[in-house]
Amino acid sequence: MIARCFVDSNVIVYARDLTERDKQERASLWIESLGAAGTGRLSHQVVIEAYSALTRHDHMDRAAARKYVASFRFWYPIATDIEVIEAAWRVQDRFQFNWWDCLIVAAARIAECAYLLTEDLQHDQDLDGIRVVNPFLVEPI
Repeated sequence: MIARCFVDSNVIVYARDLTERDKQERASLWIESLGAAGTGRLSHQVVIEAYSALTRHDHMDRAAARKYVASFRFWYPIATDIEVIEAAWRVQDRFQFNWWDCLIVAAARIAECAYLLTEDLQHDQDLDGIRVVNPFLVEPI
């Protein structure tokens, strides 16, 4: 996959979830592939959600979780600023998603991503130019 791909927090978390081995392996493969290609993108919201989930569910201790999520600084995280919020309002009006998913789609759009990697939305759905990809249904290209 050469085009930019926005990664949702669930993928980041599953990559470290040893209780679900199949999802852990697939999420890790996606993250490694996107990292190697330099096409992975995310937002500060994703980093915050991932850290919270990783430490809340005892997937990782705080130090390890901090190191892991900090490694995504090279993925050019999008800040949740007024531009993202206004774009999220448009997503909310158009698609009627929950607010947090609207922020994700808006950040993916601002990051100029062709794909949104998540299990939270309908696989292969076209969000006005951003294609939803469920990482557990397809392998990275």
